[in-house]
Amino acid sequence: MQQPLRFGIIGCGKIAPRHAAQAVLHGRLTAVCDIIPERAQALAQPYNAQAFFSVDEMLQAGLCDVIAVCSPNGLHSPHTIAALEAGCHVLCEKPLSISTADALQMEKTAIAAGRKLFVVKSTRYNPALAALKELIRNGSLGELLSFQLTCLWNRPAAYYANSWKGRLDMDGGTLFTQFSHYIDALLWLTDDELTAASGYRRNHCHQEEIEFEDEGIAAVQLSKGVWGGITWSVNSFRKNMEVSLSLLGTKGSVRIGGEYMNRVEYQLLEQGSLDIAESGGPNDYGAYQGSMSNHDHVYLNLVKALADGEHPFANAKDGIRTVSAIETIYKSLSLR
Repeated sequence: MQQPLRFGIIGCGKIAPRHAAQAVLHGRLTAVCDIIPERAQALAQPYNAQAFFSVDEMLQAGLCDVIAVCSPNGLHSPHTIAALEAGCHVLCEKPLSISTADALQMEKTAIAAGRKLFVVKSTRYNPALAALKELIRNGSLGELLSFQLTCLWNRPAAYYANSWKGRLDMDGGTLFTQFSHYIDALLWLTDDELTAASGYRRNHCHQEEIEFEDEGIAAVQLSKGVWGGITWSVNSFRKNMEVSLSLLGTKGSVRIGGEYMNRVEYQLLEQGSLDIAESGGPNDYGAYQGSMSNHDHVYLNLVKALADGEHPFANAKDGIRTVSAIETIYKSLSLR
């Protein structure tokens, strides 16, 4: 009889409970780790998991088959590499890393260790986005001509207080922490890579809180020649405003939007339609809201991908593509 999967979690912050709740539906949560003991103990206790305060000690205990890396962005690479070298499969929260070089080393380590490396791309399971992917796949949009991605959220000063968020070495930037899901959505839908960018970015309202931009606008080009614009900000008044993506093709035009890219706002197609009602809600953290909570779909497909190497699930290459795109934008747009 096959033994249930043993899950571990590195980093017991705000997203970790989402992982814990899903892990116990597909196996056992056997270990959690955080440098803040109270945080680790609080997550471990409801699941009778063992709490660790050192990543090395947790991995040396050999209690896990799969590790969910939920630590700060800047620690994704070392924590993932350590878990892979310890013989564990890894599900890394977004972004995979905050540098392409680190992401490539993570992939190389997974191959050498014979382990699987996955990355959380929960937005791909938004019904509107999944339906649009199928529409593009079957040719209903025709040749893609251009796009516009707009990400307008609210992140007050309190969000960054006493946190790794806002630090360049741990956070990486607004596109990494707030909007990497939607950069991934663009690249996933178009099955393409971002190769060039120009534009502007600045820190206009958070000069005391963060070490990078709080808003930006970029003209970008994909490798197949399609171009478009990306506009982003965390200065929306009081609450998140929208994340929208408009696609113009030779056979139709579509815009999906809402606060979390979760509803169809416009469509005019030569054939077919997107018959999707607004669905789902965000990860709600009280003082602010994040992307839609689709970790149930993430874990369901994680288990399938572990059992079947051909099952489609976001892997290291998907993560690298997003990291590379954001790095290209940041290297091309000087901070003002």
